[in-house]
Amino acid sequence: MNFFKHLSKLKIGKATIKTPFFEIDFAIGDKDKDAAWILYIEIVTRIASQQMADDEGDDKTALDSLFNIFKLTRELIKTSGRDCKEFSKIAIVILNLVLRPFLTKWHKGDDTKAHIENHHAEFRNDLHEVQDNMRIYTSILAEMLELEDVTSFVMQTK
Repeated sequence: MNFFKHLSKLKIGKATIKTPFFEIDFAIGDKDKDAAWILYIEIVTRIASQQMADDEGDDKTALDSLFNIFKLTRELIKTSGRDCKEFSKIAIVILNLVLRPFLTKWHKGDDTKAHIENHHAEFRNDLHEVQDNMRIYTSILAEMLELEDVTSFVMQTK
């Protein structure tokens, strides 16, 4: 399995993924699939992959949800162990190049809610970009699991 077609679509700002990474063939094992399933379900049922109109929802709650995805992913990598290499390769890219920059930019400690409220339009723009990347991630996870990605089926529309 080669995930080049998905990874090459990521919008990751100034960061880059080294070209040889795109050429890696992945041999997905049961531990990889177990971790991918847990994370896939979490992402497709959260704001991480679901559209939210700019006048809907709560920005701080959306940020917290993405932070929880970050924590869960890191925990899955640690607890799944060395038999979960393929999942970990992809997950670490998403953590470090998609979620970490977003979370670092918007998490301001005690001032987080006020900071986001003062920059609502910019936050939502950044959130939409992260959501686009997370939908790419769900397509990778679905491919790892050999199932049809339901992300686009469950997206809310207005």
